[in-house]
Amino acid sequence: MKSILFPLFLSVAFISLAQSDQISTNDGEVVIQPITHGTLVLSWNDEVIYVDPYGGADGFEGIADPTIILITDIHGDHLNVKTLAAINTSRAKFFVPQAVKDKLPEAMKSRTVVIGNGQTVVFQEIEILAIPMYNLPESPDARHTKGRGNGYVLTIGGKRIYLSGDTEDIPEMRNLKNIDVAFVCMNLPYTMDISQAASAVIEFQPSIVYPYHYRGKGGLSDVESFKTMVENSGIATEVRLRDWYAR
Repeated sequence: MKSILFPLFLSVAFISLAQSDQISTNDGEVVIQPITHGTLVLSWNDEVIYVDPYGGADGFEGIADPTIILITDIHGDHLNVKTLAAINTSRAKFFVPQAVKDKLPEAMKSRTVVIGNGQTVVFQEIEILAIPMYNLPESPDARHTKGRGNGYVLTIGGKRIYLSGDTEDIPEMRNLKNIDVAFVCMNLPYTMDISQAASAVIEFQPSIVYPYHYRGKGGLSDVESFKTMVENSGIATEVRLRDWYAR
């Protein structure tokens, strides 16, 4: 059994409490740290998960080095080799789709596990389920084709955390069940608009949802309106707005 005291140490020593949230699990706390755009850190006991590390090393200052790195897709705001080279990944295991592994530096490939849509792996008591993320309508020339990238559902201490990656309002998202925390993208023309995102969230009803990855060609999406749509629907989902673009 992992110590329940260690995540509290992480939250004080490695992560600014002013910028992070904590979610209780049946074995300690998950600390959620927004970084920028689609990048975040999840810390649980002695595991530190970097999701789509991007934006350079400065964004991770004061945060423990990763033990797990999840990458959703090949685009530079998800697979960012410059950032990977700037942070200390020496103790990290990578979990990525095949298209991402193909583009990783050779030195990182030996520590990489390929996981495809529909597959599940368990590492350090964390279950990692890869699910589709793609654009609609499906087409060979879409920015995000089905099967190339992964969204992820992590089960950590009994809590289920959904990371959408770059997706539109797809059936696989709407059909999710028992999600405790969801990170849902919304930026045109790359993923979906706030109405599509809100409609999907209203259907799968996570306990908590964070709008993230909300900078598009027209600037930042109106996440306040997204919050209003979800809250006016009458579902019990808590919408948490955080500033992903402070730096």
